[in-house]
Amino acid sequence: MPASSLAANSRDEESPSAKTPLLDGRRLAELVGFLLTVAGLLTVLSLISYLPRDPSLHSTAPSGTNVHNWIGLVGAYGADMLFQGFGWVAGLLPLAFFVVGGFLLTGQPIQAPYIKLAGIVMMLGSVAALLEFFPYTPRVGGLIRGGGLLGYLLTLALVRIFNHVGAIIVAGTLLLTSLFLVTRFSFSATFHFSRDRASIFKPLVARWADWRERRRREKAKKQVEISRVIGKEPTVIQKVVSKAAATSAAPAPRAISVPPPGGAFTRPHANESNDPTRLRIPLPPVARARGLDFDEPAAVPPATKPAPRIVGRGAHGFKLPNSTLLRPPGAEQMIDEDELKERAQQLVQKFAEFDVTGAVTQIHPGPVVTTYEFKPEAGIKYSRITSLVDDLCLAMRAESILVERIPGKSTIGIEVPNVHRETIHLREGIESIEFAGSASKMSIFLGKDITGKIKVSDLSSMPHLMIAGSTGSGKSVAINSMIVSILYKATPDEVKMIMIDPKRLELGLYEDIPHLYTPIVTEPKQAANVLRRATLEMESRLKKLAEYGVRNIEQYNKMFEPDSNLNLFDSNGERQNPLPYLVIIIDELADLMMVEPQTVEESITRLAQMARAVGIHLILATQRPSVDVITGLIKANMPSRISFRVASKVDSRTILDSNGAEALLGRGDMLFMPPGSSRLLRLHSSLVTEKEIGKVVDWWKSQSQPSYNEEFLKPFRDRERDEETPEDEEIDEGLDEYYEDAVRIVVESGKASTSLLQRRLRLGYGRAARLLDMMEKDGIVSAPDGARPREVLKRPDWIHEVGSSLR
Repeated sequence: MPASSLAANSRDEESPSAKTPLLDGRRLAELVGFLLTVAGLLTVLSLISYLPRDPSLHSTAPSGTNVHNWIGLVGAYGADMLFQGFGWVAGLLPLAFFVVGGFLLTGQPIQAPYIKLAGIVMMLGSVAALLEFFPYTPRVGGLIRGGGLLGYLLTLALVRIFNHVGAIIVAGTLLLTSLFLVTRFSFSATFHFSRDRASIFKPLVARWADWRERRRREKAKKQVEISRVIGKEPTVIQKVVSKAAATSAAPAPRAISVPPPGGAFTRPHANESNDPTRLRIPLPPVARARGLDFDEPAAVPPATKPAPRIVGRGAHGFKLPNSTLLRPPGAEQMIDEDELKERAQQLVQKFAEFDVTGAVTQIHPGPVVTTYEFKPEAGIKYSRITSLVDDLCLAMRAESILVERIPGKSTIGIEVPNVHRETIHLREGIESIEFAGSASKMSIFLGKDITGKIKVSDLSSMPHLMIAGSTGSGKSVAINSMIVSILYKATPDEVKMIMIDPKRLELGLYEDIPHLYTPIVTEPKQAANVLRRATLEMESRLKKLAEYGVRNIEQYNKMFEPDSNLNLFDSNGERQNPLPYLVIIIDELADLMMVEPQTVEESITRLAQMARAVGIHLILATQRPSVDVITGLIKANMPSRISFRVASKVDSRTILDSNGAEALLGRGDMLFMPPGSSRLLRLHSSLVTEKEIGKVVDWWKSQSQPSYNEEFLKPFRDRERDEETPEDEEIDEGLDEYYEDAVRIVVESGKASTSLLQRRLRLGYGRAARLLDMMEKDGIVSAPDGARPREVLKRPDWIHEVGSSLR
């Protein structure tokens, strides 16, 4: 090969290297990127090892002082300048060095570098300003502001222009804008990303809600906590009061209301000190989760000290008995918090077993029973709850449970017997403000209701009372409480009593007290006679009221007040006296109805219809409330009724027109139908012992002897006469003018029948029948023998033998 060609080849091979510069753009970028990375590393190390005591532009150190910064004196000065100028934002500078250096090393182009540079500067300033706005930003080294000098100056400028809130919003806007310029951050992409990611959590949220609902139902079955007490004393369990306190103040009713679940025990405010004691338990979450709200029970004024006038004197010097004759009540029963929680839990759990969901909203502890207000959920029928009474009795270990709708509320009252029942003494009622403050002389203490409130009623407003109850139910004790209540309220001049006791057991304790209008009647036939005499007394009083132009006994007795100037003399010139109230007490109506049903029913009906205005009132009691004893006429005129425990639902409907009395507890537990209302009230009668009755009876017997009305003891003859006879005088069988003619007709005809006498003598049925009875007594005709007619015992010629000496 020629030499000239070799030289040419060598020149061709060396031409590329000769044309390529030593530092072209690509290599220069790599070098700058490497240097920026190293600068970023030095900056990070100097910032991390920064100490305020190292030498800096703002501080001096003696010569020979060791520099602790890892980058030496340059690092100390540089870190101090960066922290002084940017605060904690100085940490973003090495990050910027690393990012830019990385781009240059890898050869990736930086799009719009100037815009990104502006974004970095904007990011540094906005973050520095936000750090200044945050009040708890720690200082760098304990001395330098968190946002540095840059943040301080920007904060002052922004606050001056936009005020504090506006400055924070502007700084935040600048930060988001800088992110949008420097990074690939997008507002729309962020929105769509958040929406897509939120959909991932929807099944989890639904599962969590189901889990919470299951937890709520489990808690509703397992726990009912008492969380707040509102009452006179800020205690969960009411303290036992002393006997002296118990005699001077009746216990206030206690109600337990249910606040939202999770509430802690709270003490009442000062202005709640006069409210009755209400224990509050948390509402089971099943009901409260649906935003249910329950009304507070109406506040009941607590019983205060008894009225000072328990002992007084009547118009004739009678002195009313003192309450110390009665036995004082014992200590008040404590409210067992654990017992209430356990029973509420058992109720909700038992209902849940039969798919009856709901919640206990309030608990009302009483002296004998505790009422749990249960609010069923939507779709639960009331009949389903009432059908579970027997199952509730098993779950609660209760003798019987009553279920009743609560008026004015959407809840159902479940009355469960207390494990320890309270004994109600008569002295509590006698010393109560309700009894002592009653102006009526006919006030009777019935007992306490299911919340412990004293119940006093006026017999004159009832105006009659029907009582039924099986043996051992407390009927006789309740009657004794009513009688003693009247003896504590009225003198013998104000109230008289007629006691009919066919059993000869219950009312004999009151023998010879001055309040008696007649001796205690024990014979059924004599009792029927007394009732007929009572109707005559009623008619006599009605005529007297009409004579003086007054409508009732209250108006009549007001005429005898000292300031009255009316003429108190009747047409015969005899001075009139105030009329006392007359209370007729029949302890066993069934015995009278078996002997004289027609007479007793007629007398009771007339008295019940017309005797109220003249002050005659009936208290009828029976242990057999069947329809043949409590007839339709009697019941229709007895709007006030009391039923103690009876044997069956039929008996309960007979006395009260509704079920419920068969589920009572006995021992004074009763249902009371007040006058003018068909709504039954559950009451608990008081206890009065024979010893207490004896003391009260001796009190009155020591002051006076009884003054009986002899007219009531005389035999009563019916004044029924023939329809055609205009006279209305009383007929005596020995003076009947038709007797001789009736005897002649019967003996001569040989037939003895009332229809014969009615046709021949034109008499009424009653008088004709009475004439036959008179002939039976004289031995003229035989006694009736069922459907067979009477037999004539005398021959026809016997009339001529006796002549005019028949009677």
